[in-house]
Amino acid sequence: METKPFLLIVEDDATFARTLARSFERRGYRVEMRETPVDVAALLLAETPDYAVVDLKLAGSSGLECIRLLHTRAPEMKIVVLTGFASIATAVEAIKLGACHYLAKPANTDDIEAAFERASGDVAVPVDGRPTSLKNLEWERIHETLVATDFNISETARRLGMHRRTLARKLEKRPVR
Repeated sequence: METKPFLLIVEDDATFARTLARSFERRGYRVEMRETPVDVAALLLAETPDYAVVDLKLAGSSGLECIRLLHTRAPEMKIVVLTGFASIATAVEAIKLGACHYLAKPANTDDIEAAFERASGDVAVPVDGRPTSLKNLEWERIHETLVATDFNISETARRLGMHRRTLARKLEKRPVR
């Protein structure tokens, strides 16, 4: 009897998690869903997944903690971070903690499965000759600081050395999803 690959989805958006779970179940996976690092730790007491899809920003906690828990329990587990809050800093931390890939939302089942199957980095990825724009660099810095302050606008503005209203206007133009 062939056993199905076991996938853990750590996502606080219940609708998205159910949709993703159904899609993977149709592809032959056995799927469990959890919402917090505490839920993940409880699951790991009973069984160990083969694969995990972890949302970076969970309600009241960080997906980075889940990555650490999962990688500590099973270093060979394929962990893909899926996030709407992509930044260089969080990508680096996720990989350091044991994730094999980092995908920005929206990503579909094909993208995630391809990330599981890739054993290493892709040297054929074209290196963009254009430097990152100042606007993108500014947005990444704002986002990093927002994450560090748990999305406190006043504290973020203080740390960035800008007026709170200036930061609020920038966020209105490019809202955090």
